[in-house]
Amino acid sequence: MNHPVPKGFRLAGVHCGVKSDPTKEDLTLITTDSDAVAAGVYTQNVVHAASVKQNRAKTPFDRFRVVIVNSGNANACTGQRGEQDARELTRLAAESVGAAEDQALGMSTGIIGEFLPMDALATGITAAKARLAADKAAFESAVRGITTTDKFVKVASRCLDIDGQAIQVTAMAKGAGMIGPNMATMLCVVMTDATLDAPTAQRVLSNAVNESFNCMSVEGHTSTSDTVLLLASGAAGVPLLAAADEPQLQDAVTAVCVELARMIPTDGEGASHLITIDVQGCATREDAHQIAKTVADSPLVKTGIAGADPNWGRIISAAGYSGVQFDADKLTLSINGTLVYENSMPVAFDAATVSASIRDNHETNLQFSLGEGESSIRFWTSDLTVDYVRFNSEYTT
Repeated sequence: MNHPVPKGFRLAGVHCGVKSDPTKEDLTLITTDSDAVAAGVYTQNVVHAASVKQNRAKTPFDRFRVVIVNSGNANACTGQRGEQDARELTRLAAESVGAAEDQALGMSTGIIGEFLPMDALATGITAAKARLAADKAAFESAVRGITTTDKFVKVASRCLDIDGQAIQVTAMAKGAGMIGPNMATMLCVVMTDATLDAPTAQRVLSNAVNESFNCMSVEGHTSTSDTVLLLASGAAGVPLLAAADEPQLQDAVTAVCVELARMIPTDGEGASHLITIDVQGCATREDAHQIAKTVADSPLVKTGIAGADPNWGRIISAAGYSGVQFDADKLTLSINGTLVYENSMPVAFDAATVSASIRDNHETNLQFSLGEGESSIRFWTSDLTVDYVRFNSEYTT
């Protein structure tokens, strides 16, 4: 991983005992050298983790100093004790870096319905504080510290020039299962050394999430813990971002979020394919999103792709029950660039060739055109395999 840490940030990841494997980090600290701006977007699940409730009450704000992330335990469905533990965790994290409790944010991910091992986490905070740094090793340990069932770490970065000064945007994410964000198990932290005010940070983050994490799904299950944070240290030495420069920063933040959003279904538990769904020609973006998500969440579509079966009837019918009204006679569908359905009728194609295009490539593209308007969307999901069923049927046992 060669992703520079933006100026003004220090990070660390340690193992403290939340996870049973002593070789795996389970606590991450991310801190700024001085007060910074923080914005957040969170799960819309009414059953949510204590950290989500706590963060939502604080963001956006301009006095951020530290975020603590623990992996292996979601601290969700843990009642008043869970809320007390979440507050204590952020208090300890803030105290470790000389900040006030209201300057700290927290994130927890992992098993639902278990209490946090607070003694272990307190020890972990002390250990992480001693290792805070801005080098490659510190960044990599922090990234590993937010993961659970991930097969690989998920990081992305961009560098842009504003007023002759380099601005860095670097992000990390976790997620492989329980993925159906409605921002709204996934976590993401986007760090930048740009100087932003809180409203701008929230606007940029919300726009980026709508184009990325809200356009992906593994099995459509919205987590209790989904959290995306944008942290802006302002340490690059560039004055407050001007309105004319906001589109450039927006593009960079959106780009890293899209890159990460593609990685999560790629890493979908047991997945063998990343499925990219392009829906074009809709009356509204909301219509396009609803069609894409309905197709993405269809077990029949997902198992068909897993088996390299170009059974377009499953795909067309999923679009039809999405709840979006459209003229079915105008609907077209292509699979990996091969037109298979048009004008309410099948199109002759070589099924063996299309099947091979699915089987022999990690990514499969489903492209719809509806002829109802100019709105479109790109959405990502994974296929559904026997390995996914096996993994999730044995997750806690």
